[in-house]
Amino acid sequence: MGQHLKRVVAPKSWGIARKTTKFVMKPSPGPHNINAIPMAVWLRDHIEVARNMKEVKQILRQREVIVNGRACRHADMGIGIFDIIAIPKTGKYYRILRDAKGRHKTISIDSESAQSRLVKITNKTVIKGGKVQLNLRDGSNVLADNSYKAGDTIVLSLKDGEMNKIIDHFPYQIGHMVMVIGGKHSGSIARISELIKVQGSLPNRVILTNEDTGDNFETIDEYVVTIGREKSAVENWGIEE
Repeated sequence: MGQHLKRVVAPKSWGIARKTTKFVMKPSPGPHNINAIPMAVWLRDHIEVARNMKEVKQILRQREVIVNGRACRHADMGIGIFDIIAIPKTGKYYRILRDAKGRHKTISIDSESAQSRLVKITNKTVIKGGKVQLNLRDGSNVLADNSYKAGDTIVLSLKDGEMNKIIDHFPYQIGHMVMVIGGKHSGSIARISELIKVQGSLPNRVILTNEDTGDNFETIDEYVVTIGREKSAVENWGIEE
């Protein structure tokens, strides 16, 4: 059962039924982490375009599912927060977010919104030739200049001819808009009020202000992703499927 795990111990973020079958596919090593949803589970349990694994494999074999601009061919490929998924044959486009309970949420978006994606910078390294490499939260990386910092968010193009070109940049700083993707405030959109550096191994903290209620709340910097400056860069996040 190396490629499977029991449904009852599957990450809660998957948002799947626990008692339908004993086992469920687990994601292969790659994008995101263990909380990433395997493509097969997403197609079958979330958007219900396939009824079983045979149909999943048939869809993927025909390269009908595009993840972040590239065709997905493997049923166990993991997908996660802020990924853009297109199914051109049906004219459907989706963004993966998180809801208030920390579960992955599939949002239907239009084709224009599917032309770019947001991704958080976790750290950066200098590689051969003195080039700066930005290492991103989903496990990918891009080359850039040295003006970007860990914690910032970049917007990558998904258009043909400029794939993964940086087209915008949202610094992680006071006054900017963020989305909370973990903890008890998961799914909230708020503004950064204060950044608190913590000595030692504990994570840095951030004080946020809810734009709707004006209330302040605290979380850790790992749980926030910058999504805009004065306002959210994405006016219409879409409609939940």
